[in-house]
Amino acid sequence: MSVTPTAGARLRSVGGGANRWVVLFVLCVSLLLVALDATVLHVAVPAVTEDLRPSGVELLWVVDAYPLVCAALLILFGTLGDRVGRRRVLLLGYGIFGAASAVAAFAPTPEVLICARALLGVGGAMIMPATLSILRAVFPDRRERATAIGIWTAVAAVGAATGPVLGGFLVENFWWGSVFLINIPLMALIVPAGRWLLPESRGGVDGPWDVVGALMAAGGVLGVVFGVKRLGAGSGLLDRGVLGPLILGAALLVLFVGRQKRRRHPLIDMRMFARAAFSTSVGCIVLAMLALVGLELIAVQYLQLVLGLSPLETGLRLLPLTFAAMAAGATGSFTLSRLGPRRMVGWGFVLTAVAVLVLTAMGQHDRPWLLTAAFVLLGFGLQTTLFGAYESMLSEAQADQAGGAAAIGETSYQLGAGMGIALLGSVMNAAYAPALSSVGGVPQSASAAAAHSLGEAYQVAERLGGPAGELLRSTARHSFVHGLHITLLVSAGLLLLGAAAALRLPRIMECGAADKCPQPRQADPAKIPASREGDASGARRSGAADQRHGAGVPAGRRPSVQGRPAAAEAAGSGRTAH
Repeated sequence: MSVTPTAGARLRSVGGGANRWVVLFVLCVSLLLVALDATVLHVAVPAVTEDLRPSGVELLWVVDAYPLVCAALLILFGTLGDRVGRRRVLLLGYGIFGAASAVAAFAPTPEVLICARALLGVGGAMIMPATLSILRAVFPDRRERATAIGIWTAVAAVGAATGPVLGGFLVENFWWGSVFLINIPLMALIVPAGRWLLPESRGGVDGPWDVVGALMAAGGVLGVVFGVKRLGAGSGLLDRGVLGPLILGAALLVLFVGRQKRRRHPLIDMRMFARAAFSTSVGCIVLAMLALVGLELIAVQYLQLVLGLSPLETGLRLLPLTFAAMAAGATGSFTLSRLGPRRMVGWGFVLTAVAVLVLTAMGQHDRPWLLTAAFVLLGFGLQTTLFGAYESMLSEAQADQAGGAAAIGETSYQLGAGMGIALLGSVMNAAYAPALSSVGGVPQSASAAAAHSLGEAYQVAERLGGPAGELLRSTARHSFVHGLHITLLVSAGLLLLGAAAALRLPRIMECGAADKCPQPRQADPAKIPASREGDASGARRSGAADQRHGAGVPAGRRPSVQGRPAAAEAAGSGRTAH
């Protein structure tokens, strides 16, 4: 990893003193703004519709432009930061994000708002991987890095969960543009703070940046995420608007992978995926986000349409999930050091599955204590899983690959969110619609319209009025709750699948000699065979060697593996000490 001369002095100061926690604070504020913007608009959609009068397609793009553009550009800007400087990309992202917020707040037409949301996605794609890769650089000690990642993931959860609460408050007391306007004063403070406090760092690759590969990755991710989102919006898998983007996106990603394998200086070292811990961590992030976003979407519909809560009351009901996620992030470093990645991620999935099964007790009437208990378990379990997966993924990547690894993690996050809406939304619709296909005393056309969604069923029932309208409303509500239970069972099955996948993660929290990680169990020195001295530089040992020869043995004193000294084995693996 290379640094500029002046920034290098700052980095040495940050790495050796308490200033690195100030850097973490700046990074977390950056992430909080991006996470808030992903969900703060959701409750403002009715107000935007009333004011700007967008068409159905325009409204869809108002909501989706930000996550689509952000997901598509994460790899591009994550790898660019490794080449030109992560701090530089982050500061530029701040400026774009603030300018786009101002345009969005005062957008006079739907087209302007869509463009502003897309520009926000550009800024978000520059900010998100840069925060995680800078965090990787300023916390070389894995124990401290685990604490920092715990705080970072908790802030991400807080931002996503409090977005609807903050948005509901602002829309009820001001106007819809205020959900964007709050970004501007915060950016005015964080830009000079970031310029002064954040260290500059780059990856160690000196070769040319692969512009063609970056564009291929952007197009591939955009196609896949767009197709998945269209599928989640109710389109069929064989529709041209779904199948075309999915095929094109998948083809571009396959070409991108082949190109990266052939290049001497790839954007992303595909050999990272050959490591079980890295590839499994990425898969666990996808599964965790698939469950979280899909369940949040359905839970919001349940709270508003079945229990009749307002948007602000709905956001407040979700706060226990946020607080539990914060607690999981705050204690994540301790949990990881005691349980290790395998048990932490696996038991996090199991705890989340238990929470989902508890939610199957929800019915037609409000049961606040049940919901609160389930949301606490859900938030703690999922945040524990995400913490362990992110920490394992980032620690498996070398320091000079931090930008690419962070981009892969964030892309997995976005892809999992889109897949969650598509998959669980499809299950929900399949379980909900049959009961509405034919309702006695209700015209066939009205029943067919009501089968699209519970919200539309309420609108049709209100137009019908009388006993027929009340019967349709009651049938739709009962069918929705039935579909909710089926969806929760499917989600629990996916979470248990994630727990099984977590068995491929390392059993313990592996550290190089430079790290100071508490181990859950120390090997008995009397049972360790004598061996030659290892590499004094503290190269990290591989997970397989740890399991064969005992965890907790100092890096310079590990037994040989198949006749080779431990230092030779570590050097041969290509993994560096962090």
